Order: sequence, then C-alpha cells, then structure tokens
Amino acid sequence: MPDPFRPRRSVLYMPGSNPRALEKARSLPADVLILDLEDAVSPDEKPKARKLVAEAVTAGRFGPREVVVRINGLETAWGEDDLATTSAAGPDAILLPKVDSARDLQRCETAMGAAARGTRLWAMMETPMGVLNAQAIAAATPRLACLVMGTNDLLKDLRGQSSADRAALLSGLGLCLLAARAFGLACIDGVYNAFADLDGLRAECEQGRRMGFDGKTLIHPAQLEVANAVFAPSQDALAEARAQLTAWKAAKAAGRGVAVLNGRIVENLHVENARRLIAQDRAIRDRDGQKATG
Repeated sequence: MPDPFRPRRSVLYMPGSNPRALEKARSLPADVLILDLEDAVSPDEKPKARKLVAEAVTAGRFGPREVVVRINGLETAWGEDDLATTSAAGPDAILLPKVDSARDLQRCETAMGAAARGTRLWAMMETPMGVLNAQAIAAATPRLACLVMGTNDLLKDLRGQSSADRAALLSGLGLCLLAARAFGLACIDGVYNAFADLDGLRAECEQGRRMGFDGKTLIHPAQLEVANAVFAPSQDALAEARAQLTAWKAAKAAGRGVAVLNGRIVENLHVENARRLIAQDRAIRDRDGQKATG
C-alpha cells in the first residue's frame, strides 16, 4: 500500500530535455520531482530527453525527494521506449498521461515487467473519460500510488472557462478525490498557471487543501514555498490535535466513551484525524531533518 504520510505537498514538473534543470532539481525544496518527457519536451527533443532523464535517475543524488518520470502515452511514437528506458533506471514512479481506463495502467504495468517491481505507477487524470472511470482506474492495480489532476487539459476538453473558484472543474476534482480515498491513494491537485502570482497560487492551494488534496503540481520553483506551507499541518491545527488526543486519553482512562474539549465533543473520528495530522507533521520534519514536537 502507498505510504499515506509521505509528504507530497509540492510536486514540481521539470523539463527532461534541460540538463541544468535536472541538476538544479537536486537542490530544490520540492517533495516530489516529475521529470517530464511529455508536455515540456518538443517532439524533436524527446529521444535526447529520454536519455538525459534515465541518466539523471540512475545517478541519483535527489536526497529525500520522490522522483517520478512522466512518459509520453504508450500510443505515441515515444511512449514504449520512454517506459522501457526510464523504468529500468529505477525512479520511484512512472506517471502515465491521459489515463482513460484501468486497461491503460494494466498495459503499462505489463510492459514494465518484474524488473521494475520497485517502481510505482501514477495516473494523470486529465480527460472526461478518465474522470468518469476514476473508480476503475483507482482499483486497476496495487502498483498504483497516486492520481494527479491535469486541470488544463480537463478544462479544455470540458470547454469550460477558467475562474478563481474553478467551478468548471469541481465535479471532476471531487470524483477523482473520492476514488483516490476509497482505494487508499494519494491525490495531487492540478497546476496554477500564473507562476508569478503567489497570492492567487496560495488561494488555489488553500482551496485544494480544504477539498482534501495531498499537494499541488507546480510549474516553477518560485511556487514551492507557498505549496509547502499551505499543505503542511498548521501549528494551530497541530495544537488542537494534541489537545484532542490528551482529552481523549483522559476520557478513556475515566471510562467515558467521548471527550469534551472547549465545549465540543471529541469522538473516534476526531482522534483518527488528529493522529493523521501529527503523523503527517512528523513525516515532513523527518524529510526536512527537523525535530518533531509531538
């Protein structure tokens, strides 16, 4: 099963055709790096990018960052070679674009073979058909660890209009989140295109956090600080979680089935959420080499 507490607050796309960007990625404060062979690479550069990404993954030195390679679709002229070459290099995961059905992931898994057993699969959810099949996709294979929203492509296919509240996308985002949570998967929100607008990014991150996303895909290193801050448990939330656990333990010791904290009942569901927040904070601090406080 995927690790539910592995930090995936910031998931940064890096162009696979740019050696300087691949080197810079090793020092960026991103939880996840997506080394991209698809949208960020022009057709004439794709063979070169494939080689560069495979070499970078093999060389390692990415520290605690999760390394994911987004390949081209298997139906394209590059996809099968992308999959064979990069999965052999041993990334943490392969991200398959434009997943429409469970069969897409199963075909990818078969092509990867047993030699890449340690490499997980991630699925881009960016087509109407994929969103409608989200439940089947999430259940397609135990190798699947994460659903990633491709909101630009999805909005285009919906013929929707971009807006601050993302009204055109909310049903699709919600369906994919439901499927991910039902099958114990991570789920990552789509990109915010105006990379210099950090206030707008923060607002969209906060919306995604309220909905339940684990983190946000990003297109520029300048967006990392905001995503890391918003998708980490706040100090107020952690303080409340610790107080809930303290109250719950005291109530149980006294033989009571529920606790009361600041005039509000604390039940099992609150305790489960409190433990999740504290575990998430500990995982982030372990990743960053900081001392956990609870």
